[in-house]
Amino acid sequence: MKTKGIILILILITSQFGQAQNPDISGFARNYTGVLYDNGDFAILQNTFNLDISKSGDKIAFKANPMLYHYNSDSLNLRLRELYLDLYFTNFDLRIGKQQVVWGKADGVFITDIVSPLNLTEFLLPDFDEIRTGVIATKFDYYIGNSTFEVIWMPIITPTETPPESSIWYTAPDFPIAPTFDYSKEDIDPSLENSEVFVKYSAMTSKIDFEIMGAYTWDDYPTMHIQKTIDPATMQLTGLNITPEHHRLSVGGGSFSTEIKGVILRGEAAYYNGKYFQTEDPLQLDAVIQKDYLHYLAGLDFIIGGVNLSTQFIQQTIFDYDKNMINEEVDNTMTFMARYDLLRETLHLELFSYIGLTYNDALIRPKISYDFDDSFSILLGSNIFVGDSDGRFGQYSENSMIYAKLKYNF
Repeated sequence: MKTKGIILILILITSQFGQAQNPDISGFARNYTGVLYDNGDFAILQNTFNLDISKSGDKIAFKANPMLYHYNSDSLNLRLRELYLDLYFTNFDLRIGKQQVVWGKADGVFITDIVSPLNLTEFLLPDFDEIRTGVIATKFDYYIGNSTFEVIWMPIITPTETPPESSIWYTAPDFPIAPTFDYSKEDIDPSLENSEVFVKYSAMTSKIDFEIMGAYTWDDYPTMHIQKTIDPATMQLTGLNITPEHHRLSVGGGSFSTEIKGVILRGEAAYYNGKYFQTEDPLQLDAVIQKDYLHYLAGLDFIIGGVNLSTQFIQQTIFDYDKNMINEEVDNTMTFMARYDLLRETLHLELFSYIGLTYNDALIRPKISYDFDDSFSILLGSNIFVGDSDGRFGQYSENSMIYAKLKYNF
């Protein structure tokens, strides 16, 4: 009954807009199937229906983007990815409602791109416009020549989504004894005091494009405050109580891109003030510590023999490092991308890889896709995880898979 009700709502929305407003309606239907190399089990069985409804005028525009994910006969997930209203004025625009916001110049990495939180229930495998979560916000853009001043106000925090315990992407923490949980501080009440503010200045010149940003926000990942009970006589651990809690962050940074003799040079950096990290100090009663850190990248894009190539070096450095912290003081990662189009740009060969330099692990993602026409395409790819369990990618070494996607656009 629930399934039929959701589908009926989507049909009614489409038909009512089509009759009353003559909007632009587009979207896609997609089948996505993945099989694990390790045991032949299905890693994913997913059908997706994406509906994009928009209407534009001289002074006002509207967009609604519901997405329906179907996993099996009893599992449906309806997401309203975007639903907003645009108001156009002489020198500025307003966007009000649920929206996705993309900042920065990085590919596959989130440094200054922190307005929209992430849906990591399937790690980093979905398309990035599906990984980003829509946020309820008011966005103000003021235009000065080739420059834009942007302010985003978010009255409600939207945390990052993490995998449930039943997922192959769930990683269980290793506790010496069974903990108890206190969730009383995990939710943040919507209020003016608890709202988030993001600002950005961007400019496009003949030599360089750049952005400067700042944010007073909440950490999208809750800090796990682990209260320890220690027997004073034996100094042995006798109890653990875990309290998830979001904390404020102040962030400042920027990004740029420029072309030098046919090569695109990109850079991006953000300084995070007030981040809480986990520690392994056996005598510390609350196993967290507050530190600042710098997250930055440098990237190159270029073409050789018709092959589009891109590489990035990414580093995260924690200042005033404590030896008991779980995170490494310096964490280095690289990415590499190669893409070649042929048969009049209907056949696409692509390789994208994350390479963890700190733990010598990687995620390697080759894929090949063919566009039969403007509406139908087929994709065959693989997600190969390499490394041991200590690395960000190596911990999923048993989740390497082959997958296929059939997609119809309308």
